[in-house]
Amino acid sequence: MRVIAGTAKGRPLKTVKGRDIRPTSDRVRESLFNILGPRTVDAEFLDLFAGSGAVGIEALSRGARRCVFVELQTAHLRIVEANLESTGLRDRAELIRRDARAALVDLGRRGRKFDLIFADPPYGQDLVPAVLNGIDAYGLLADGGWVICEHHGKDPVPDAAGGLRKFREVVFGETVLSIYRNEA
Repeated sequence: MRVIAGTAKGRPLKTVKGRDIRPTSDRVRESLFNILGPRTVDAEFLDLFAGSGAVGIEALSRGARRCVFVELQTAHLRIVEANLESTGLRDRAELIRRDARAALVDLGRRGRKFDLIFADPPYGQDLVPAVLNGIDAYGLLADGGWVICEHHGKDPVPDAAGGLRKFREVVFGETVLSIYRNEA
């Protein structure tokens, strides 16, 4: 796995080992950032269930102002930290070791707002609705912002959660990106 574009283009990224781990593929990341286009530049980015941090690091490499990485597993956060160091992007990153749903509460209480929120929860655990509801309930999405959820095609995801409405879906085999914006 590598950084696809931007200031850290071509830099290799360490990945998290394990059978349950499924890093976002280079193909899906490239398509995602083609969809986001210039929205990434100067964005406040939130990477939930960060894993290796590949998506948030790609955002930073492509010009995001800052990225908050949320990951519960300490070993995974160490990989994110190592990847940030090797790409020279550590100074624009914040790492939070918490359950994603609890982190949403904390970020909301701190008044944080994000232009782009990427959530890639474990497949088959029905976490997308809870994440979307938390993002909406705690007002984490900035005006004009987008929430992108990566999920398995068989995982149930809502068309709406509070004021968030799905407006686009992109399918890559079994992997789906569902994209939401605030329409409240």
